[in-house]
Amino acid sequence: MCGILGFNFKEKEPLENLVKLLKNRGPNNTGIYSINNNSFGHTRLSIIDLKTEANQPMVFDNIVLVFNGEIYNYKDLIKEHNLKCVTSSDSEVIIRLYQKFEYKFLNKLNGAFAFCIYDIKKDLYFCARDRYGKKPFYFYTKENLFIFSSLIKPIIKAIGYTPSLNKVALSQYLQYFVPIGDNTFYNDIKKLEPSSYIVYQNNKLSIKKYYKINTNKTIFDEKEALEKIENTLLKSVQLRLVSDVEVGSLLSGGIDSSLISSIYSKLTNKKIQTFSVGYETYTKYCELPYAKLLSKHINSNHHELKLSKQTFIDSLEDILDSMEEPHADPASIPLDFLCKHIKKSGIKTVLSGEGSDEIFLGYDNYSKFDKFYKFKNSLTLAQKEFMKSNLISSLSKSNKESEYLKRLLNDQTIYNSFGEIFTLNQKKQLFKKVATFKSNKEKSNHVDWMSYIDLKIWIGDALLSKVDKISMNNSIETRNPFLDFNLVDLSFKIDTDLKLGNTNKYLLKKVASKYIPDEIINRSKKGFNSPYNEWLHEEFKDELLNTILKANSIHNLFNESYIKEIYTQAKNNKLKQHFYALYNFSLWYLKTYN
Repeated sequence: MCGILGFNFKEKEPLENLVKLLKNRGPNNTGIYSINNNSFGHTRLSIIDLKTEANQPMVFDNIVLVFNGEIYNYKDLIKEHNLKCVTSSDSEVIIRLYQKFEYKFLNKLNGAFAFCIYDIKKDLYFCARDRYGKKPFYFYTKENLFIFSSLIKPIIKAIGYTPSLNKVALSQYLQYFVPIGDNTFYNDIKKLEPSSYIVYQNNKLSIKKYYKINTNKTIFDEKEALEKIENTLLKSVQLRLVSDVEVGSLLSGGIDSSLISSIYSKLTNKKIQTFSVGYETYTKYCELPYAKLLSKHINSNHHELKLSKQTFIDSLEDILDSMEEPHADPASIPLDFLCKHIKKSGIKTVLSGEGSDEIFLGYDNYSKFDKFYKFKNSLTLAQKEFMKSNLISSLSKSNKESEYLKRLLNDQTIYNSFGEIFTLNQKKQLFKKVATFKSNKEKSNHVDWMSYIDLKIWIGDALLSKVDKISMNNSIETRNPFLDFNLVDLSFKIDTDLKLGNTNKYLLKKVASKYIPDEIINRSKKGFNSPYNEWLHEEFKDELLNTILKANSIHNLFNESYIKEIYTQAKNNKLKQHFYALYNFSLWYLKTYN
């Protein structure tokens, strides 16, 4: 894993100064290369092929490459396509595949990646990002300038000014806690979306998709599904152990990280390193006992850390700087604390469990809304009209369920998560745009829409961006076995009712029962929570509100009485993430534009 940078003009700021901003992403080597006013920079975190021959920018046969990521199947690709490689690195494989297939090799790659190939003879930039957004790729195109980077800071330094606030990104942030799609908080600085590639030539930029999930249902038998899930997951973990340095494993104590750690332990003859974080106070948020239970079960060398309130408070400014733009997931702070310890331990790369909830239906909403959809579809038109004109609450167990049913009968949005902005019809259109939406049993499936939207927005825009920014700022690479494209594709081929079963993550729990204790499988879902709201209010009190009001007095974007109401609710531990989003944005705004 690394940091990459490139541009097509004579820089005002020395290239070396721009590349220094990427140093944390790659402390093992810094390289630069320029030709005909096209400049490239690279900072390397050495994971595969530690020799200097694998340093970048890599130049072969009039092809320049800067690459951030890992191609897990690179050895198979060399054999399968008879590639003639000079080095032992996965980086060179990208160059050789481009020479053989031009743009058409991206779906052959299994890995986490963001890269740029510059074809010297054609004066052409070819840039791509992995399927789900594990690795970042930012770019700027204006007045015939083309700049790309793993981070936003080098782009701002290269153009010489801070772009204005992107209010579309802010609107998205207030709904999803991150900007989505190609938006960043800075006008004119874009993200390349996952599963996409750029071709830039003759001052013209085109962006295309190269991967779509195929949702054609082909698996209806539980035994077949379980066997394929287990085998695919085993292969996924095995691939992510390809490394010339030791691989560790994040262990929260939940099913996902416990299963990954257990499989890893079985695949190796060594005692693996596992890492967990908890809290010195507010232990209701702490999962350390479950992590310790699993570590004993697999006999790992376990590192248990406890985050204090003071360390949390002291980390706020650094986290804001690491994330580069507002990101309303407070889990970034305990993750940063954990990564700092992992770095001190000498580990450079770790396995992590992101993606399981989205592809194996781990959230309560999936089964809840499936019930309501099926109930609605069972009604006659007369029954629907009768229910619309009567008190629906009498037909439901709770007011929340009543509200869902009202929305459903009126074909309104019911998905009260990161897909909330989409109406049912918009969800269908979104899914059809980016996926082949077919089924042997039914024309379309509402649970697939929900799963896909969470995979695209919550995983692609929120979780993976947080994990990459925090881990790589600490020179740590994370690998995500559940987001192997073979496993994701497999999950969408399985009949939805079979996946739903009679409990969250029904099929995955069946697989996990062979690897981890029942106490972990049967426990209630907790999530990666922390006492961030309690600690902030204890430490800063009304200064929290004053910070938000100060920022608002400058940008004048929010209703002041609404801000005060959100603050009051947060003091009572309600709407706390909405409050954190406002506070986080205000801190960033004051630092950036004040």
